[in-house]
Amino acid sequence: MVQYEYAYEYEYAYEYEYAHDGEGPGTVRFVLSPLRETWHSLWTLRDPGHYPLHLPWLRRLRTLTPRLDVDLLVALTGDGHRLPRFLTAGPRTRNADVRDELSAVRRADPAAVLRDLTETHRDTPPPAVLRGDATALHGRLVTALETYWATVMEPYWPRVRAVLVADVPHRARLLAARGTAGLVASLHPGAEWHAGALRLSASGPAHRLPTDVPLVLCPSVFAHRATLPDDDGVSGKAPGGEAPQITYPARAAAALWDDVASPTSEALTGLIGRAKTTILTSLSTPETTVALARTLGVSPSAVSQHLARLAACGLVTRRREGRTVLYLRSELGDRLVGRRADPRTT
Repeated sequence: MVQYEYAYEYEYAYEYEYAHDGEGPGTVRFVLSPLRETWHSLWTLRDPGHYPLHLPWLRRLRTLTPRLDVDLLVALTGDGHRLPRFLTAGPRTRNADVRDELSAVRRADPAAVLRDLTETHRDTPPPAVLRGDATALHGRLVTALETYWATVMEPYWPRVRAVLVADVPHRARLLAARGTAGLVASLHPGAEWHAGALRLSASGPAHRLPTDVPLVLCPSVFAHRATLPDDDGVSGKAPGGEAPQITYPARAAAALWDDVASPTSEALTGLIGRAKTTILTSLSTPETTVALARTLGVSPSAVSQHLARLAACGLVTRRREGRTVLYLRSELGDRLVGRRADPRTT
C-alpha cells in the first residue's frame, strides 16, 4: 500500500509525497492554472471536430468572434497538440494568478517568442500571421490573449476550475491504492508506467523519468488525450531543467456545458419564499427600496430585510449614488431566475 502525505498549497497546486518501491517518482504534483487551461482551450479552436463535448461552448463563442484575433490564436497551436514553449512553462509560484501569468507573457522576449512559434510549426511553414517584426507580433499576441481570457475564459473559469479541482482527489486515491502505474493508467487508454518509463499511448515513445524528478500532472477539460508539451520529456527533463508536465483529460468534462432548465416560479418560491422571489424577479433594472415597496405594496423595512438576505447570498448587488442606494439582480441572480446576461454586453 502506498503511503502519501497530502500538502495543499493555495488554490492552483496540489502535491503528494509518498513512499514508493523504486518504480515511481517520489513526488506527484497536480497543477491548476487559469492561463494554462486557456492555452489548452485553443486546441478546440484549431480542430473543433476532435472536441464534440465542447461544441455548446464553441457555439456560444460565435457571437464573440469579432472581438477576437482568431487567426493569431489558432496559429499559436501546432500539429500534434504542440504549443510554444513560452506558453507551456509551469506557474512560477504556488499562488499563481492569471494576472501574473499574463504579465509573464507580456515580459517575454519578443525574439524568443518568435523562435518558439516557429519551432511550434517546425513541420510546416509558419502561418502568415506569425511572420513579420517580432516586437509587433509579440504586442499583438499579448493583446489577443488578454482579450481571449477576459471574453472567453474568465466568465466560465469558476465552473471549469470546479471540474479540475474535483479531479485531483480522485487521482490521489488511485495513487494511494494502485501506485504510479495505476495513476498513469487512469489518465487515458494506452497510458502506462513501467520500470520507470512513461508511455502516454500504446504506439508512443517511452519517456524515462528518474525518481528525483516529480511527476507533474495537469488536468484539463479541453484535453482529449494525455500529452506532454513536446518530445523533450524523453530525457526526463523539460526545457529549462523543469519536470515535464503531463496534460490529461479531467473527469466530468462532459457535463461542463450542460444547460440546466430554469426553475419555475413555483419552484423558486418554494426555495426562497414568495416575497424574495417577487423582489428578485423585479430587479432586472436598478431599483430603490422605496420604489420596490411602492410597487409591491409592502413597507420599506420589509423590503430592506429581504434585500439584505438576497445580497448576503450574492443574488443582488447594491450601489450608492449620493443619498440613494440602488439594488440590481446579480449575475448569479440572473441565472437563478433563468435570465442570462447577453455576453456581447459584458
